Amino acid sequence: MTIIPVILSGGAGTRLWPLSCGDHPKQFLSLISEKTMIQETVLRLEGLDAMAPIVVCGEAHRFIVAEQLNQICRAKPSIILEPLARNTAPAIAAACRCAQDIDKEAVVVVLPSDHVIKDAAAFRKAVLIAANQAAGGSLVTFGIVPTEPNTGYGYVKTASFEVAPGVFNLEKFVEKPCLEKAKEYLADGNYSWNSGMFVFRADAFLRELAEFEPEMHSLSVAAYENAKKDDDFIRLDKASYEKIRGNSIDYAVMEKTSHGKVVKLDAGWNDVGSWSALWEIKEKDSDGNVLHGTIINVGMRNSYVRGAKRAVAVIGLDNVVVVDSEDAVLVAAMDKVQDVKLAAERAKTLD
Repeated sequence: MTIIPVILSGGAGTRLWPLSCGDHPKQFLSLISEKTMIQETVLRLEGLDAMAPIVVCGEAHRFIVAEQLNQICRAKPSIILEPLARNTAPAIAAACRCAQDIDKEAVVVVLPSDHVIKDAAAFRKAVLIAANQAAGGSLVTFGIVPTEPNTGYGYVKTASFEVAPGVFNLEKFVEKPCLEKAKEYLADGNYSWNSGMFVFRADAFLRELAEFEPEMHSLSVAAYENAKKDDDFIRLDKASYEKIRGNSIDYAVMEKTSHGKVVKLDAGWNDVGSWSALWEIKEKDSDGNVLHGTIINVGMRNSYVRGAKRAVAVIGLDNVVVVDSEDAVLVAAMDKVQDVKLAAERAKTLD
């Protein structure tokens, strides 16, 4: 079985502004370890005997992707450049067509480039389970075992019984719920958080896409087959790609397929969608603080503070986020960090 990682690196990461921005979004930052998040995404697959990754990103990020992967990859990755964003389904379709040039029966592991998974061994075990299902024609997603009634994630519902060890039939995708619904899902036991990670044979995904979204399929494949390719990059054909009506893989394929499976994953997953999420997953000091850089703490508790080149002093505050960057400073209540995206949008008007 040929396993090929497909890394999606098109996000802007504005919820982690001001550190994450359009030119340098969060997947290229060292937020959890000394490695960047895209590097961690690739490195956690070591031990699977996988091929070099296929990475899909925008033109503006091509050099930083190439540089960061060159630092860690033994074999040269394939870097596909989107001329414009069209959501995940077309990006995955183009990557699957690329994978077919490597092996017509390739199994692809589709991963966002900006997630945290603490238990890499458990993750690799789940990938192998999913890959074995995918080899038989299933389209597999990972359902994250929920630890709380979280309203910030979408959910997947599975059948109540296993069809193989750790594998369940996919019943439906569910949008982000209200708190009461989230509590019901947690109590039900058949709902998991939607991870946004998938495993399937490249040809199986393309067949399903051709059935449910024939125009998207034909244009995505044409964009790859008419791409300009050199030693470093695969530039998708703009004339084809810009005609695509973008859609996510969930809506375009996974909600419609009759071949959907779910592998439940309990491996310390987090999509790092906010500064509070970073605070939650990082080790804290005796006052409940997560501190990076030169921080002067006078009576601060339960807070996340990240400095840059200068010292940052915080006095007598509780449950706050303070992030200093070269371009801007963020100060926010911990329970209001979902509004950081609004601040990032307003900051653009100041340029």
